[in-house]
Amino acid sequence: MTSATPSSSEALTRPERLDRLPFTRKHGRLVLGSGIGWALDAMDVGLISFIMAALIGQWALSPTEVSWLGSIGFVGMALGASLGGLLADRIGRRSVFALTLLVYGLATGASALAGGLAVLLVLRFIVGLGLGAELPVASTLVSEFAPAKIRGRMVVILEAFWAVGWLLAALIAYFVVPLSDDGWRWAFALGVVPALYAVVVRRGLPESVRFLEAKGRHAEAEAVVRDFEESAGVAAPMQQAPAQESPGLTSYDSGPQGGESTATTTAAQPGLGDLFGAVLRRRTTALWVTWFGVNFAYYGAFIWIPSLLFTEGFTLVKSFQFTLIITLAQLPGYALAAVLIEVWGRRATLATFLAASAVSAVAFGQAESDTTLLVAGCALSMANLGAWGALYAVTPEVYPTQVRATGAGWAAAFGRIASIIAPLLVPVLHRAGGLGLIFAVLGAAFLMAMVAALFLPEMTGEELVD
Repeated sequence: MTSATPSSSEALTRPERLDRLPFTRKHGRLVLGSGIGWALDAMDVGLISFIMAALIGQWALSPTEVSWLGSIGFVGMALGASLGGLLADRIGRRSVFALTLLVYGLATGASALAGGLAVLLVLRFIVGLGLGAELPVASTLVSEFAPAKIRGRMVVILEAFWAVGWLLAALIAYFVVPLSDDGWRWAFALGVVPALYAVVVRRGLPESVRFLEAKGRHAEAEAVVRDFEESAGVAAPMQQAPAQESPGLTSYDSGPQGGESTATTTAAQPGLGDLFGAVLRRRTTALWVTWFGVNFAYYGAFIWIPSLLFTEGFTLVKSFQFTLIITLAQLPGYALAAVLIEVWGRRATLATFLAASAVSAVAFGQAESDTTLLVAGCALSMANLGAWGALYAVTPEVYPTQVRATGAGWAAAFGRIASIIAPLLVPVLHRAGGLGLIFAVLGAAFLMAMVAALFLPEMTGEELVD
């Protein structure tokens, strides 16, 4: 058995000192603090899917207008994800996380006062800016603190808060939106909570040690590491290995068989161009295609499910009830992914859940009774959200510290293009072939993402590249 206290001859870097720690209360607080922001994020995205169904009747919206209401937020999310990642690599993960909560919380609260579609579209775009920037930044922050042996599991647990937020949205929609013509306004008013929580985030969460070191802020980095070591009851090493002032980009590209190639290092001070440089081009392409397929299928389905059920003859309350039950199935999906991701590995877990998502999507489109519709919907929800958990776990691991948030942000931004297109395409597919055609196309998107996922590097148990 090895001692928790290193010998005086050990010289560990600060990231190595974090990697050797067990899971502690500090890690728990980090996941909880980031997860609450994540849940509030999901609550906002989920609310618009239910509010769309309510406004179809109240504002007499056309299918095209409803499509834009569902898609405009993702236009903002695409821009927010790319800018948020760049900012996080320049001013810090925690600062961007808090700023995004403030932006989308205030814009969501203001949406409650919207008097027409044009104003609501503008506010939803602003909401999207904040939402898009937050998600990749939060997963990057948690990934950079998590010990290597449980890093994937911690990020999947973080992503599981998405289900909590979507469940909150479903509960608000079920109990608040149908109460009156202003029910949707009260639902939006609750969305101001993230703005208040931004203060907690800014004061309560630590800044990434890897980011602090990359910026030369070594005293702050040391204080954060010692805080985590103290929480774990682990003494700091007698010797501190020197931090790399300007780490380069090291490539360990692995293909579908998981083989590792010889390491290569690029020049210092990497930037956006390095994502498609010789070192990272292959993994960036695979990651972007995976994000595109998952976003297309997920948002094409879940943004429209309440409205599709309503147009298929369900009452508003019953469509919300079915969606609430389907949403509950997200939780076991995350739980299973959290277990498998450290047992099977990132790539196998992600590909398996995407394959199951494709099968479930086709089954949902072919369902001929309420029971089969509900069962297929729950299977789709469980498999799809398990895939999301695995995808968020692998994304920050693909890139080195200097471009980690940038890479994660741009992958999310490219995926958001699909989340813009899919809600606009759903009404067209519905007119052409009903639910069957819609979910056959979504199933094909899941399959495309599955194939791309097989070309991602396998990082299970590996240290993050600095």
